[in-house]
Amino acid sequence: MYPNITSRSRAVPNFGVLFDIDGVLVRGKNILPSAPEAFELLVDKRGSFKVPTVFVTNAGNALRHDKAEQLSQWLGVQVHEDQVVMAHSPLKLFSQFFHKHILVSGQGPVEEIAHNLGFSNVSTVDQLRHAFPLLDCVDHKRRTSKATLPASSIGKIDALMLFGEPVRWETSLQLLVDVLMTNGDVTQPPTAPYPHLPILACNMDLQWMAEAHMARFGHGAFLLCLEALYKKVTGSDLIYTALVGKPSEITYYHAETMVQHHARSIGINEPITKLYAIGDNIHTDIFGINLYREYVRRRRASKHRVVMQGARGLDITKHDFRGLTADQCYSVLVKTGVYDEANGHILEHSPRDFLPVEAKLQEPYITVSCVLEAIQEIFSRERYS
Repeated sequence: MYPNITSRSRAVPNFGVLFDIDGVLVRGKNILPSAPEAFELLVDKRGSFKVPTVFVTNAGNALRHDKAEQLSQWLGVQVHEDQVVMAHSPLKLFSQFFHKHILVSGQGPVEEIAHNLGFSNVSTVDQLRHAFPLLDCVDHKRRTSKATLPASSIGKIDALMLFGEPVRWETSLQLLVDVLMTNGDVTQPPTAPYPHLPILACNMDLQWMAEAHMARFGHGAFLLCLEALYKKVTGSDLIYTALVGKPSEITYYHAETMVQHHARSIGINEPITKLYAIGDNIHTDIFGINLYREYVRRRRASKHRVVMQGARGLDITKHDFRGLTADQCYSVLVKTGVYDEANGHILEHSPRDFLPVEAKLQEPYITVSCVLEAIQEIFSRERYS
């Protein structure tokens, strides 16, 4: 299933490393003990990276710059924002929506994130709630009939963009379904048009690992609720125009472009032909890089466009594989996060649009206890130090 690892020593790496963050490097805001030591192996005596390194997280509630600063503090090395792939990062490829009126859901600086990605006309769920307060009535203490924004400030909505789990699920679930039922104009009666408005969604993690000893619900759980409610109310399946973040191939495609750029920025001019992706979740991290490996294999064997799951609204032929050279992808599982060794592989945890899952695509190439062992194992296999 995998090509043979090289047996000769290398002074310059021809491989890049993709790191998940939660459950691999940190648990919540606590750095895992082996992470700083692992990164000492990836930098030279001046503290500069000597191995192409990119961080691929399903978090969608922060700007890349802010996440890079946070990583720098945690790891004791200088991480640049160009080394960070957030769950929403691949949405910058969906330029056909840049000038549409987008309703965004999530928490954190969602408007700023959307503008940084290229979307110029953005409203938030909170703004929609303030303009139409009667639509948000679950919390009796928060009920009000007085609008604090004029209804005209919202206007007709053209598409939904879901960055991550919101704080108030009941409000977002209600208003998102309202927008879909009214074709973007909540002043009108619900007619449930189908196909519904485009939906661009990020982060499919059903669970993630924070400080608690048990995994916590992630945005994938919120999406599961939205899918079930829409199906129950309309009888039709919710359709995603884009479903990005891990395990989507488009996320790893985007991450590979950044690995190649990082290699050039640190003085590596030879091709990067191998990617190692380190993660703690077999349903997103392991499944994702294995899925990308199969995509690369099919794409390089075909003269025609090969469709990516979760990217129905993207014409990848405008970007496809320009300057990309990796043809070997390896999945590395660490046991410091959400992975439950006792329960093994539960296929239903994978996102709906990626089912059914071939069992082999959730099997890691390498399994180790922590991120330090992962780097040591990669270096040993590559005969690199």
